[in-house]
Amino acid sequence: MAFLTSNTPLDVVKHLVLIAVAGLLLVLGFFYVYLPVSTHHGETITVPKVTGMNVADLEAYLDERNLNYFVDDSSYSPNIRPFTVLVQDPAPGEKVKEGRKIYLQVSMKNPPVIKMPKLTDGSSKNAMLILKSYDLVVGQIQLVPDLASGAVLKQLVNGKEIAPGAPIAKGTKVDLVVGDGQGNQTFAVPNLINMPEDEAITLLVGQGLQKGEVFEQPAEEGQTAGTVVRQRPVAGPDATIRMGQLVDIWVAK
Repeated sequence: MAFLTSNTPLDVVKHLVLIAVAGLLLVLGFFYVYLPVSTHHGETITVPKVTGMNVADLEAYLDERNLNYFVDDSSYSPNIRPFTVLVQDPAPGEKVKEGRKIYLQVSMKNPPVIKMPKLTDGSSKNAMLILKSYDLVVGQIQLVPDLASGAVLKQLVNGKEIAPGAPIAKGTKVDLVVGDGQGNQTFAVPNLINMPEDEAITLLVGQGLQKGEVFEQPAEEGQTAGTVVRQRPVAGPDATIRMGQLVDIWVAK
């Protein structure tokens, strides 16, 4: 006849300890053996410097280093070759795992198109700040007679007015027509006839006038080559002109 023996309290404690030890071993094995092996824990790659490289060269370059890339931003600069890497994340020298993506900002081939800002009715200084903030370039500033000193009267692109809101590419040069504060001040038309061309132009500038067209014509008898033989508007006792206006001249050659 077999006799059944009951577990003593000490046996129960031993069993619980064995179960706890086995559970601890399983947990330690999972975190310190299985996970490192399955995720290549501890294996890192130093991120190389890719800024300045062309995107076309990146795939082969990063494949050799077990890395990937993703272009998530772009910007335009006329002085930088298109598709050049401008910014990278992570930065060069950082440690990452194999297969990590490097996020890139690259230069665009064509400038982005934006809406032309409104520059008129404001000051020329403010217009320059606005153009800079829109990545537009300040072109020529032409002063014309107007009581609004320093105020932008017109905004031009390639000699033609451009309306606020019109499409314009970043980097475009914008010319400004600005009031000189003189208003419609008038004075007698200066007489340039028989003056050397350079002296005539200097006189115009000195009196606040602008050189217009310069035409050449064969010198006639009594005329000296290189001198002004005709002008528009013509000088005379009652002839007046406003500051900033154009004066055309004909020079004997």
